[in-house]
Amino acid sequence: MTQTRSRTIPAGVAALCLVTMLGFFASVRPAAADLRLCNNTASRVGVAVGYKDAEGWTTEGWWNLPSRTCETVLKGNLVARFYYVYAIDYDHGGEWTGRAYMCTRDKEFTIRGIGDCLAHGYDRTGFFEVDTAEQRAWTVQLTESAEQPPQKPLPPGNPLSPPAGAGTTLGPTPAAPAAKTGTPSPGTTSNPGTTSQ
Repeated sequence: MTQTRSRTIPAGVAALCLVTMLGFFASVRPAAADLRLCNNTASRVGVAVGYKDAEGWTTEGWWNLPSRTCETVLKGNLVARFYYVYAIDYDHGGEWTGRAYMCTRDKEFTIRGIGDCLAHGYDRTGFFEVDTAEQRAWTVQLTESAEQPPQKPLPPGNPLSPPAGAGTTLGPTPAAPAAKTGTPSPGTTSNPGTTSQ
């Protein structure tokens, strides 16, 4: 004859295990689906973003990122494959810019549309393109110019391209320091879903 012994878990231990498991499951959330920007420089940086959603083109700014920090600039699932970023180094001058022209202004803004910026009283600013590969979340790393890959040109006919003959001359830049001492390239070391700070 075989006997089986059963053990009883003391009530206090069982309650502690239950509370621990409930706390664990309550803290488990789906991964954040956001557009984040990380400032991996020694300077304070101002950031503006542009994107196209169901209602058309939008640019928004300014997020002010202290040195060596990250911030979520757009919350929720990403609605587009391509996002556009412009950033300015407040402490050492220079900017992260590109060939996709959108509207900005010196103060906090949300602007609908990308055409006739100057006629509407806005600045016309070159943004660099970020390809999120249709991921739900993306992090853009702003780095020093020596750490940057070169930019590729926008395809012909892209609505963000400068008009023929416009070259790469930029109009006035928002919140620009009085004296610029160099121009870092855009930091597009972009990683899907990266959340480290």
